[in-house]
Amino acid sequence: MSLTPRQQKKFKTLAAEIEGIDVEVYERFERDPLEPIIGLGKPNLRIGFFGRDPGRDEVRHGEPFIGAGGQLVRKALYEQLYGESMPDFEASKAVGEHFFWINTVPYKPVGNKAWSMKVKRHFHNLMNEVLISRWKGRTLITLGREAFLWFGIGRSKEERARLEAFWKRDDRFESSIEVTLEDDQGETQTFTLYPLPHPSPLNQTWYTRFPGLLKQRLEQLEVRQDNLTL
Repeated sequence: MSLTPRQQKKFKTLAAEIEGIDVEVYERFERDPLEPIIGLGKPNLRIGFFGRDPGRDEVRHGEPFIGAGGQLVRKALYEQLYGESMPDFEASKAVGEHFFWINTVPYKPVGNKAWSMKVKRHFHNLMNEVLISRWKGRTLITLGREAFLWFGIGRSKEERARLEAFWKRDDRFESSIEVTLEDDQGETQTFTLYPLPHPSPLNQTWYTRFPGLLKQRLEQLEVRQDNLTL
């Protein structure tokens, strides 16, 4: 599945209006810095992953969640589905085809720092539309605080407070929460979020615990080879 021509054009237009895209990295790998990196996959995939933004390896391969943090996720997915260790990089790419992948902003920022709230708002309506219109699944594993709290952008003060309160809970990585999104066309959809910490090697607090937490989530969601689609 791909973006519609209108969505593709809109992403490029929005990207041309902001500063902070790591153009040097895009040029190094001969990639268009206005081309969004979204690994949509098939529309009927049951489970999606929602992260922060692409990194250098994502630009290089034109595919999200393929760098060090993404490999940690894909390794756990492979072991969950096939009961053995992931053999190589190509296997990590192949296992990703069974899941929907998306970020708060589909462009690599300079210095890999999280995009500002201004930039996240800039893309928010279009990302809402992609989630609602291009994917039939409604189960999202969010990776990190930035990705989780993205779902409060444009919502009421009470809704933002509800999400903030959930993130502060000690059991946030074992529990789930429902959120409702609305796009510019007035289309709404409710998603269930299953938050996890960010899998970056720089996240020393949670990095070593991440594989176990993700495995727990995959078992909670009963992820198996025979139930990956709706």
